[in-house]
Amino acid sequence: MSDDMELVRGSGNVFRDLGLADADREQLRALLAAEIIGVLDARKLTVRAAEAETGFAASDFSRIRRANLGRFTIDRLMTILSRLGQQVEFTLNVHPRSILTREAELRA
Repeated sequence: MSDDMELVRGSGNVFRDLGLADADREQLRALLAAEIIGVLDARKLTVRAAEAETGFAASDFSRIRRANLGRFTIDRLMTILSRLGQQVEFTLNVHPRSILTREAELRA
């Protein structure tokens, strides 16, 4: 067996680790989508039942389940959660990025 493997600790944001330009936004959308999926699963809602309850198309819930989030804004995902009877609360921390992080984002 070879010992050539290197362990790299992630930042907690896979999108940032992949060098995507809008990593923080993508992470938030993914977290909101995961919460929606969690509510659907916990309540055993089909996409049709979720459509009836929220007014959002069944195809929207199918896209969320497939993590196809390109059509969803943060606001839209929060509205879906609200219509599913959920209250969304955020804790916001803002701090300067490191120079290396900013340089990597500029290259992306």
